[in-house]
Amino acid sequence: MSVEVPQVQVNPVAELPGGGGPDKMSAHHVSVFYGSKQAIDDVSIDIPLRYVTAFIGPSGCGKSTFLRSLNRMNDTIAGARVEGEILLDGQDIYRSGMDVVQLRARVGMVFQKPNPFPKSIYENIAYGPRIHGLTNAKPELDNIVEQSLRRAGLWDEVKDRLNDSGTALSGGQQQRLCIARAIAVDPEVILMDEPCSALDPIATARIEELIDELRGRYAIVIVTHSMQQAARVSQRTAFFHLGKVVEYGRTSDIFTNPREERTKDYITGRYG
Repeated sequence: MSVEVPQVQVNPVAELPGGGGPDKMSAHHVSVFYGSKQAIDDVSIDIPLRYVTAFIGPSGCGKSTFLRSLNRMNDTIAGARVEGEILLDGQDIYRSGMDVVQLRARVGMVFQKPNPFPKSIYENIAYGPRIHGLTNAKPELDNIVEQSLRRAGLWDEVKDRLNDSGTALSGGQQQRLCIARAIAVDPEVILMDEPCSALDPIATARIEELIDELRGRYAIVIVTHSMQQAARVSQRTAFFHLGKVVEYGRTSDIFTNPREERTKDYITGRYG
């Protein structure tokens, strides 16, 4: 019996010609293990520049685990190991001698719960450029702070209280501060692990607008439980299930003409 796929409003930007670019990252036959438990099984996927790539799927399907493998955050978990190959500009990020600190500057991450440092708004942004050796000069730091906050759509709201604590901001402002902190070190890829799940609808809309504005400068990957959000913000979508990528392609195709029955079943709410 055929499954009727509901109409989903897909971001029209997805189909504009020339919107994307070359692959910024590529994963080839990646598997991730926590001890004896396998969380990711033989995943291959490309992350194009100037696109937003969404990872969707039910809880526990491996999408956040795979996201964390893209900047080696799984290294911080005892017993975790990654097999396969993940390339950034053609270089294997798991090769021996890889500078993981430098990697995480190039591949920034925004977490599910806003996590500003217990420092001033200014110091939240200036911290990264300092520790990565970009600059210690006050005029240059001032410029980086302003430009990062502007790109994150936060400058006009905080420019008169840069010395206030970042933790005093609202939840949505804190998340935009964390995005500003990530882009302050001039990354090439931004990973977002359910960045709106702790936010109200208005703050969520602001973050989605911001993601759309930022995609022209970076490769962005977002994990989301919301299929509507994936349809709104992404140009490519990967559907994960039981540690595997079931289907990956243009967002419009995934939501309106999926090839796989499991994708259809998930999108129509039959499970997940």
